Parts: sequence; C-alpha cells; structure tokens
Amino acid sequence: MERLFHYIDENKDLYIGWLQELCRIPSVAAQNRRMEEAANKVLHDLQVYTKASARLIETKGFPVVFGEIKGKTSRTLSFYNHYDVQPEDPVELWDVEPFAAEIVDGKLIARGAADNKGNLMARIAAVHAYQQVYGELPINIKFIVEGEEEIGSPNLGDFAENNKELLQADGCIWEFGYKNADGRQQISLGVKGMVYVELICKGANTDLHSANAAIIENPAWRLIWALESMKNKENQVLIPGFYDDVAELTQEDYQLTKQFIFSEEETKEKLGIQNFVNNLTGEALKRQLIFSPTCNICGFESGYTDEGAKTVLPSWAKVKLDFRLVPNQDPHKIVKQIREHLDHNGFADIEMKVYGLEYPARTAPDHPLVQSVVNAAEYVTKMEPTIFPMSPGTGPMYELCQKFGIPAVSVGVGNFESNNHAPNENIFIKDYIDGIKVIAKVIEEFAKQ
Repeated sequence: MERLFHYIDENKDLYIGWLQELCRIPSVAAQNRRMEEAANKVLHDLQVYTKASARLIETKGFPVVFGEIKGKTSRTLSFYNHYDVQPEDPVELWDVEPFAAEIVDGKLIARGAADNKGNLMARIAAVHAYQQVYGELPINIKFIVEGEEEIGSPNLGDFAENNKELLQADGCIWEFGYKNADGRQQISLGVKGMVYVELICKGANTDLHSANAAIIENPAWRLIWALESMKNKENQVLIPGFYDDVAELTQEDYQLTKQFIFSEEETKEKLGIQNFVNNLTGEALKRQLIFSPTCNICGFESGYTDEGAKTVLPSWAKVKLDFRLVPNQDPHKIVKQIREHLDHNGFADIEMKVYGLEYPARTAPDHPLVQSVVNAAEYVTKMEPTIFPMSPGTGPMYELCQKFGIPAVSVGVGNFESNNHAPNENIFIKDYIDGIKVIAKVIEEFAKQ
C-alpha cells in the first residue's frame, strides 16, 4: 500500500480542495437551502472523480445520489453518506464563517466538515487514488448518499424498499467516525434507534396577565408535570413497558465494553462538568453510554424568555424529546407506550407529534468486515483502534443494512472535538488524509476476506 499512500500524500491538496468545494455549499435540509446544488455536486464528483455509473434517484423529499463502480470480483462494499448538514446557528459563536471552509491551525472548520462531507469525500478520494495507482478496483463499490439524514431520513425507508437490488452488498461502511482524545481510531458496530416527538400543551386561547395564575392553569407547569411523570432523578424512564424488550447483555458485550476506551477525564474537562449521570465511572459508565436507552429533553418553549421582565401566563407550552433505543426496542411500540402513559396519568389533552422513528441496529463483531476495518485502521494509524459495540448516536442503519442482512461498520475522519451540530465544526487535515488511506486499505482488506 505504500505506493498508494505516497500518491495520496502527493495529491493531498487536490483532495482537500474537493472537500472545501463541497463544504462551501450550505446544504441545510431543514431549511431547503441549496440542496439541489449539493446533490448535483456529489453526482458530478462520483462521475468525474471515480468514473462511477451514477444518477439521482428521486424520493418524496431530496434525491438520493447512487453510484456504482465495477471491480474485479462480484464482492461488493457500499458506502452510506449524506450531503445535508445541520443549520449553522448560532452564527455569532463561530470563529470563522461557517461555510467558508477555512483551514486554521491544521483544522478545516466548516459546517459539515465532520458530519458528513469529510467522510464522504474521503471515500471518493480513496476510490480515485486506488484507480489512479492500480487501475481496476479489487471489489465492486457502491455509493448511497442521501440528503435528509439531518432531518431523520423520512424517505430513506421507502427508497430502500423500492431499490432493494441496488442496495445489495456484502458489507457497508457507515457514514460517521471519530478518534478518542488519545488519537485512537473509534470503530462502531451499530447505532441506537430513536423516537423523536414533540409534546404540546394548550391553555387559555390567549396569553394572560400572570395575575390570572391564581385561577387559570399554566400549560408550562402542566407540561413540566407530564415530563416529571416520565423520568425520575436517577435517570430511569418511568413509562410502563419501556424497558421490557431491552436485550440482555451477553458475555461478548461485557468483553467488548471492557476493551473499548472512553476518555472520562478528558471528556469532563472538555465539557466543563464535574461528573457523569449518577456519578457513574468505569465499566458501569461505558455500559450506560452504549447499552442504555434514554429519554432526553431537546428543547422547551413557552411564554416570555427575552431580556427583562414580562408578567405573563402563557397560553401554550411545547417540548421536543428524543428517546434513544437499544436492541430489541421497537420505536413504534415506544410511541404507543408514551401516548398510553400520558393518557393514563391525566394528560390526554397533551398533543403528541411524531417526527422520527429509527430502529436500533448492530453488526456481529466477528464479521469479516469488522476485521477488515480494524486491520486498516491499525495499519494506517499505527495504534490499536477502540471498538464501540454500538454507537450512542442514531441513524437509518437498520433501514438500509440490517433489514436486508447487510453488516455495517462505522469509521471516519472526525476527532474528539469535532463539534458536530455545534459552532466551529472541524476535522484535522491529517485525520482527513489518514481517513482516505484507511478506506483505501479497507477496500484491499475486504477483497481478501
């Protein structure tokens, strides 16, 4: 691989330029900003840089970019990525313009640099470099690049059902990947599922003077009481049946948890916190992170929150919640349990809107794809990677992979402080170049399996 790695190093400025071009397109799906331009840019890059047979496949939302390159064998590896990004707000907290894709102190800073354009372009560059050095690829490669991941992939399930034959592969490299604080590459073997809902409580038909709080019920308090009934101070979800289907941990799960490294002190220092939930540490903390479902408040809105005082009794209140799910929880069943819990506890009047449902997904640690990625990461970084049995994050992995018997593994170019979904999102240039090499090595390794 040294000849190939030398080529990647010689052409790193070219590959950095490709990434900057894509990052300068503010493809914010939630706001429908320049999404068509981003889709066509990815289509162009696949067709021109990798010589892929590529096209846009229309969905009810933004199109999926699909590309395929034939190799020497029938063995197929697919790459799942997305070209949409989160909004850049709050803009005032960025050190540079969010879509300028500037390089500062060895970091490329831009919305989408880590999530997910850096990973997408590293894979395109890896295929390009491999073709330039060796000609034909040793295996078939497929690119599946959607435009709605950041809004819950609402149309990816239908896309997958309508294009099963296009998705068929022997393995899939999933969209994300990061490094520990010690520089060790993280490799994830799955994702948590999710239920994302909004609860809305309404009171009087107009905001009132707060003097009326003596006799008029405040919907903000009512919503707070509903939330209090759902989770206790020990972080336990109180919705009946919520934990019923949670899979018991196996000996292999315990062993994997012991092996993967979680940088506790570095994480606390970075976040400015003194301790984790319930003062957990060590193995218990890692098991909680990976294998425990959650109930999280994403945002709460009601009444007056601007500068100064306004004595008001609000007419409505709403909260956005996400529930991260673990095997074998069913998101549809969880939604039903939430509704039943609210109704049973006297909150039948609280409206619930469902915004996203994702199944949890996992890949067996002994699958050949896992070993291919582990070998590649260790070969490039000269450090033993750390294996996450399952990422605490969420994505449509089940809909695209496990549902069809396709194993999926995550590895990528992010770092410990990539600031995904936050100001100053970034990747190190060195990690980006190493990421290209890792994918090139994965292609070679998987061809041998």
